[in-house]
Amino acid sequence: MKAQPCATPHSPVAPHARTDDPKWHWLEQRDAPEVTAFLEAANAQSDAWFSPLDALTQALFDGQLARRELAVTSLKTPLDYFTFWNETAADADHPSWWRHPNGAPENSQCVLDVGARAAGHEFYDMGDMALSPDEDWLAWTEDTQGDERFSLWLKQLPAGEPQRLLEDIGATLCWAEDQTATSATLLFTRFDATQRPDSVWRLPLRLAAPQVTAETPVLLLQEPDSEFWLGVGKSRSRRWLMVESASKDTSEVHLVPAQAPHATPICLQPRKAGVEYNVEHRPGAFYVLHNRNGANFQLDCLEETTLPPNPPEEGGVEVAVAGIPFIAHREDVTLEGVEAFSWGLVLAERDHRSAQVYLRRIELDDKGQTVVDEQLDLPEIPCSQDLEDTPHFDTRILRLREESFTQSPRWIALDLDTQQRTELKRLPVHGNLQPEQLVSKRLWATAADGERIPVSVVMRADLADHPLPTLLYGYGAYGEPLDPWFSIARLELLERGVAFAVAHVRGGGECGEPWYLTGKMAHKDNSFGDFLAAREVLVKEGVSKAKKVVAYGASAGGLLVATCVNRAPQAFCAAVLDVPFVDVLRTMQNPDLPLTTAEYSEWGNPEAPDVAERIRAYSPLDNLTEQAYPAMLIEGSWYDTRVGYWEPAKLYARMTQLNTSDAPILLRTDMSAGHGGASGRFKAWRDAARQDAFILWALGLADVTSNA
Repeated sequence: MKAQPCATPHSPVAPHARTDDPKWHWLEQRDAPEVTAFLEAANAQSDAWFSPLDALTQALFDGQLARRELAVTSLKTPLDYFTFWNETAADADHPSWWRHPNGAPENSQCVLDVGARAAGHEFYDMGDMALSPDEDWLAWTEDTQGDERFSLWLKQLPAGEPQRLLEDIGATLCWAEDQTATSATLLFTRFDATQRPDSVWRLPLRLAAPQVTAETPVLLLQEPDSEFWLGVGKSRSRRWLMVESASKDTSEVHLVPAQAPHATPICLQPRKAGVEYNVEHRPGAFYVLHNRNGANFQLDCLEETTLPPNPPEEGGVEVAVAGIPFIAHREDVTLEGVEAFSWGLVLAERDHRSAQVYLRRIELDDKGQTVVDEQLDLPEIPCSQDLEDTPHFDTRILRLREESFTQSPRWIALDLDTQQRTELKRLPVHGNLQPEQLVSKRLWATAADGERIPVSVVMRADLADHPLPTLLYGYGAYGEPLDPWFSIARLELLERGVAFAVAHVRGGGECGEPWYLTGKMAHKDNSFGDFLAAREVLVKEGVSKAKKVVAYGASAGGLLVATCVNRAPQAFCAAVLDVPFVDVLRTMQNPDLPLTTAEYSEWGNPEAPDVAERIRAYSPLDNLTEQAYPAMLIEGSWYDTRVGYWEPAKLYARMTQLNTSDAPILLRTDMSAGHGGASGRFKAWRDAARQDAFILWALGLADVTSNA
């Protein structure tokens, strides 16, 4: 039977409703048995509703598998002594890591089987992997619950026994460059009570195989400001360890000699509210990317000799020295990133008018003067072109990754001396819908204030002249851009006649830093207006059917979509909210929750009454009304530390109570996952297939069968 609505099974909302708690705050009590009872009952309701769509869900899942290359081998990356890569078997959820001595592929050895590590765990996530300087020791962090609290493991390669060294730490690891035959130093982060990475530690190791001895960790740097998070990394030159302390709009970098990790950190530029900067190093100079003189960032060159040569043993050192401008601030381009090599720099620059990122190569002579300055060619516009992991400081061959809405990812080796581009690998696409049968276009919506909003669309080329059922996707926060990306799973929808559209709303970074700044804090309302304007232009331009548009948002994108559904429920026939941030005001009023204080510069601190009222005006849970809502699929995760499971659960409960339509309001909580969802790829694909079945049903494109 085609496109008939599934009957909504019995809802657990009425039996669990409390007259003394109409806002369902009791769902925040994780340890209360009635909370899990409610979530499990909602899951049972969801399962029953989806039952007639089981065959479609399975077909979508099977279709994904048929289109994919299930046995995957990554590109090989040669390091100083060994070449490393990973392989994923056709039936495996997780990869295994391999190596061989450089130039001797016949001596390949498996050094870590991630699938074996994940065995026996419902959830498994490897946070980071780090090779020692001699490439003989592998450290990694792993989370077996989904709450983003990691344990530290170490093994000698290739076949040493893994040892657990620490628990309850952050994901990130970094080796210093002080390794000897018997000792080395690892750096890692730890959390405060709100799970904010507030400190960086160094861990001295005694490498007496087969048993490694970890000495007592030593604090390297602690960040007392609750809005700032700490992270640690190392320059490609391997000369400096870099500890970054950053909020959403302010940053500060401390430097430690990589060969002397016990040295006192040197603060390169003391923090100044609203000023962000990061640092790259080449021998003799630091390149500082900053927005001190303008929102779109500029690049300064700072001579290495300006650093204090002998920092004191106690206390940090601050040096407020000015650099020499190297790339000036520009009004129409945001300088997004810089990567340093022995021969020069690779810049990432975003053109505001075209919402396109370009890579730019600058070669320097031994005096730091520019001898080559050129933009790398793009295969098409719009597309994504990124510099892939390129660990060698002296390499003359860059690895690039290119993809678009219609072209699957390919990896290119660009020889800087000959300009030759060699395709190393392309993601294969199997099945009867190939990339060349797709077409993408860029529309421009007009927001209420007159701003032009880019909207990207991809669809089957043979259907491009007809209005189509449409899935509209949005995010719009933290300055994160939704640059073009290819999706094999998306082909299942496109083949069935769905158009996929992306609203590049303000709050994201698609049109540069100003695009982000005009979609946050006091300007957050622009994001919602932009999303609704994108929906309107899709209909006006004949791309989308007016009554067949489904909205999709995840995390902060869930806030975007939920707010738009509150304001214009008639604009959408359905919405999918994945781990949606919907209890914005209450969450931001609780500084004891993870992320809250770090988010003040994104949403505002509601201790100020005007800020509280501003947030209240759009926070989805504070703006539910009795009205006809579209069909809703709301999903959460039990171990999510970024968006508490109770936020989607509250939205489901209260929307169910207020909904005056017959459209289903469904909640599904993954009781074994965190914010990122399922950790194994097959479960993640099956979860995506279930979402797609809901979308197709809402668009009138589902075959609904009885499972009776």
